[in-house]
Amino acid sequence: MLPIFSLEPVFKSVLWGGKRIAEFKGIPSQGDHVGESWELSPMPGHESVVADGPFKGETLPQLLAAHGREIMGEKLYERYGDKFPLLIKFIDSTQDLSIQVHPDDELAAKRHDSLGKTEMWYSVVPAEGAYLYAGFSQEMDADKFRRMVADSTIVDALSKYYTKPGDVFFLPAGRVHAIGQGNFVLEIQEASDITYRIYDYNRRDAEGNLRQLHVDESVDSINYEDVAQEVKNVTAAPGQEAMVEDCRYFTTTLVNVGGTFDLPLADRNSFTILIATKGNLKAVAPNGEEFPLPQGQTLLVPAEMPGVALCGQGGCDGVYQIKL
Repeated sequence: MLPIFSLEPVFKSVLWGGKRIAEFKGIPSQGDHVGESWELSPMPGHESVVADGPFKGETLPQLLAAHGREIMGEKLYERYGDKFPLLIKFIDSTQDLSIQVHPDDELAAKRHDSLGKTEMWYSVVPAEGAYLYAGFSQEMDADKFRRMVADSTIVDALSKYYTKPGDVFFLPAGRVHAIGQGNFVLEIQEASDITYRIYDYNRRDAEGNLRQLHVDESVDSINYEDVAQEVKNVTAAPGQEAMVEDCRYFTTTLVNVGGTFDLPLADRNSFTILIATKGNLKAVAPNGEEFPLPQGQTLLVPAEMPGVALCGQGGCDGVYQIKL
């Protein structure tokens, strides 16, 4: 049986990034402007690499090429082959990110030969006053949308939410959205990097140039009937598991380990991703092998593994579980 895999994150330095990802993980600084850590990535040029064990140094695509059925599960392997379908990130925003939208699978396949991008955000530790935008706050159509982008008022048409720890935002493809300054989120998404940038507050780069926008591309991607959503705030009592989101692309739950928590996995027919969102834990495989799971760490559990025991320090140790 394959082991549980620990993977090296890929850190992304951007102008709007900060220092909190390394602080959250309890690791040395990765720079002053780290906006993202790609925790589990199959993306070309940015593939996750196994951190230790007998497969140390192998990339996620290499693992799947050799052991796709064992890792993915028969059902997912028939659907995706050896192409891992998800991209997992932590995001730290010290500035407002651009207003954007992502195409659905059909449009992304037609235009980019790619998956679309449905995603979700789980608010981990937002700063005081942090906010984000998701969906429209008023009636909208393509003509009105173009006018409001042109006159720089499109932000006024978006639903604004002040974030708290545990808030969950589901973002189906076609929902206009943006992360505001002060957020620290876990992002779970389809394995796609297709983004249509709609508006960037007329900001200029160091050379004085405006950032490229994709307004024409976005017009056909937007769900104009998508208005304000209900915000979920998800918590779990010690020793309990709470459903967070269940859609065709991923199922996510929050586990409050509370000492020890047995996670039965035999019937899932899918890989499982474990992410420690609070506390320092370990995952124990059926053969007794232990895998450290400190705060901010991500583990990939192969589909063939029938179960995992999560061991924490009691109290409020939290683990995010993701599967298909």
